[in-house]
Amino acid sequence: MTEFKNSVFQGRSVLAEKDFSAAELNYLVDFGLHLKALKKAGIPHHYLEGKNIALLFEKTSTRTRSAFTTAAIDLGAHPEFLGANDIQLGKKESVEDTAKVLGSMFDGIEFRGFSQKVVEQLAEFSGVPVWNGLTDEWHPTQMLADFMTVKENFGHLKGLTLTYMGDGRNNMANSLLVTGAILGVNIHIVAPKELHPAQEIQDLANGFAKDSGAKLLITDDLDEGMKGSNIVYTDVWVSMGEHNWQERINLLKPYQVNMAALKKTGTPDDQLIVMHCLPAFHDTTTDYGKEIQEKYGLTEMEITDEVFRSKYARQFEEAENRMHSIKAMMAATLGNLFIPRV
Repeated sequence: MTEFKNSVFQGRSVLAEKDFSAAELNYLVDFGLHLKALKKAGIPHHYLEGKNIALLFEKTSTRTRSAFTTAAIDLGAHPEFLGANDIQLGKKESVEDTAKVLGSMFDGIEFRGFSQKVVEQLAEFSGVPVWNGLTDEWHPTQMLADFMTVKENFGHLKGLTLTYMGDGRNNMANSLLVTGAILGVNIHIVAPKELHPAQEIQDLANGFAKDSGAKLLITDDLDEGMKGSNIVYTDVWVSMGEHNWQERINLLKPYQVNMAALKKTGTPDDQLIVMHCLPAFHDTTTDYGKEIQEKYGLTEMEITDEVFRSKYARQFEEAENRMHSIKAMMAATLGNLFIPRV
């Protein structure tokens, strides 16, 4: 595989998947698998000894916060959490001023929030690597974990077919379409026409697909979109900050990931997995689930409980891999080391 000297990644921010080549993304995926093996074997890997990491969270999180915290500690760094009540981005202090202050105190900054513009400004003015933990447009740390999970299951990426079913305009759909196109993974977006990806995103992905050979399909037809899928992926129907539940339910109910949908793939069981970036509305054991049931009469939404608990499901391995892939990303961009061949 490609071997990189640290200078290729050193000091770089990770703001969007489109900023990286296929070789670079593949390397980070493989480096994550390598670090996961070290973790499982109990072998220390303190590549960031003495570093301080700022974790900025405008949006709440379970997996992203836990992944960055444990990844930083495993690498020997100190993570400092700053929640929505701790930071004043754009309110009492400009993003530029905040970036300069944090950049003088921390060696790297993670940001999870509502605006891609904010994470880009943090990178512009802080002088240290900035990592996008999720914005309204892109989700690169999730992509590293996702394609790491796919490679664990299939041993390769290029030529596989990943089908995303649901809201085709959200950050997850954008990221999967573009990242898959870069990596040579065939990406199908199966969604109602009203929720197809923006033309700008489609054009970007098509440009990458010409180089990688990936085949992209955007359709509202389940039979066409599910055929030949190796990975079926879904996400919540209503993203954080949105409240248009009835509209989305009406549009997306036919696009639920259920056993009938999986049968449409025609893929042998040993070549088919299901992924979800979580949290998932697959039952009514949460307050949110109970509320949806009371208001809309649904006990399951984007994925059925049967599929969620089935032999195809890989969402918990995917969640764990957030830690290992984030560790690879931070070590590569911040660690003062020659990155080993993995």
